[in-house]
Amino acid sequence: MTISRRALFTLDFDRPPASIDRLVRVHRTAMACRVEVALHECDARHVAAARDALDEADRVEALLTVFRESSELSRVNREGAAGAAGVDPEVFGLLQRCAQLYLDTDGAFDITSSPLSRCWGLLTREGRLPSTGEIEAARACIGMLHVDVDATTRSVRFGRDGMALNLNAFGKGYALDCMAATLRARGTDRALLSAGSSSVLAMGGAWPVDIRSPLSSRPRLARVRLAGAALGTSGAGEQFVIADGVRYGHVIDPRSGMPATGVLSASAVAADAATADALSTAFLIGGPALARCYCESHRGTMALLALDGCDFGPLVFGAHPGATVEN
Repeated sequence: MTISRRALFTLDFDRPPASIDRLVRVHRTAMACRVEVALHECDARHVAAARDALDEADRVEALLTVFRESSELSRVNREGAAGAAGVDPEVFGLLQRCAQLYLDTDGAFDITSSPLSRCWGLLTREGRLPSTGEIEAARACIGMLHVDVDATTRSVRFGRDGMALNLNAFGKGYALDCMAATLRARGTDRALLSAGSSSVLAMGGAWPVDIRSPLSSRPRLARVRLAGAALGTSGAGEQFVIADGVRYGHVIDPRSGMPATGVLSASAVAADAATADALSTAFLIGGPALARCYCESHRGTMALLALDGCDFGPLVFGAHPGATVEN
């Protein structure tokens, strides 16, 4: 049995036209990845604002990480297991959004699914093939429907033993949204924000972003030009387990307890980066059927899905006014 991690998607930002000159990149490490603000050189006067924006990434990490006992989310996880836990207004608003996304994606996006990732050894990067009994035991501890998100008391209560919340498929995008708000407040209206190789938010535009996969023979899966839009990408090749010659991806379908299959990459374009991140995970799990249904019922959302084993451009569902796709 082996486990490996690879750089799954490279979100490549083209050089700007010669008339605009080069990019100025301001970055730091936060949320276990490189968080960056890219400015055109002619906008270099906004570097100080970019540094302030990066402070927002640190703030969001301190608020939402489950790897620090002092975070608000860690406190909610501790207290929610014992009874109703009062929640900070900002975090409570995020939990309400996640509960709605759970419903809108038929349970494919579920912030309670950490017991399954732990069962598969993915939280500690020590991948293993669990038994059927272990998977079923983990499934008994998950399900956003079993979390009481009470708007009247602004509290959260877990309805099953062993439950916990994890916003790792939402938090990076939310950090970018907060960074963009800081930049706008400081008078910056053009920048490209990114968190690792999975989350991008374009202010102004149009910014060309390439989506790539090391598991595809194509130089790029697609190029998306973004203007006032966010793009999130999830894929099957970032982390995986190989057991008895079978390759299991790192994204677990909370509805079955098994790794998602059939989709090599899933990208979502939305007005905000947190939603785009969440939807990319859901579409990787739910595949074309979920992506098509969601985009038909939620105007202004775009999905790009590259199917596993199909060496052609991605399937595109929906549309966003700030996104143009080039294969």
